[in-house]
Amino acid sequence: MTDALKEWSAAIHALLDGRQRILLRKGGIHEKRFEVAAREFLLFPTVAHSHADRVRPEHRDLLEPAAPDSTEDVVTVRAAARVVAATPVQRPDGLAEIADLHIWTAESVRADRLDFRPRHHLTVLVVQAFPLAEPMRLARVPEYRGCTSWVRLPQAATLSEPVHDDDELAAVAQRVRAAIS
Repeated sequence: MTDALKEWSAAIHALLDGRQRILLRKGGIHEKRFEVAAREFLLFPTVAHSHADRVRPEHRDLLEPAAPDSTEDVVTVRAAARVVAATPVQRPDGLAEIADLHIWTAESVRADRLDFRPRHHLTVLVVQAFPLAEPMRLARVPEYRGCTSWVRLPQAATLSEPVHDDDELAAVAQRVRAAIS
């Protein structure tokens, strides 16, 4: 079994395309808080029709190619990630300084992350993304449902070279800490 973090399929495509280097996590409705359950994991794609309004216009071209990765019957896993840094948001106003590191609108960050379950801390994950050598097509099973951050997948994957190198991501992690800590 392999750990997988649920993430919007458009964000996964943005990670693979080099447009995104962070994930903003608070945890699912059925979780008391978000925890980094694994430092290395697959990225399990999710999709919703409302994602278009939550993605900045310059990144909406990712929505159409990402949508088939998460259907009623099949999930296509294309990427893995390694956590470079996990930083709790102490200064929410600093999120604007790192907006270029993700694809979401400022309104989405506010509504879906900061205002959603306001007593829970938001965490910024700086991640190193890896395309899979071969995408994994998995039948959607009941265990993948629910509003949780993590699922277990039945197989491991072979990774290709990372999208960004260690030095670049170390600089991103330092920038994130300076903005939100």
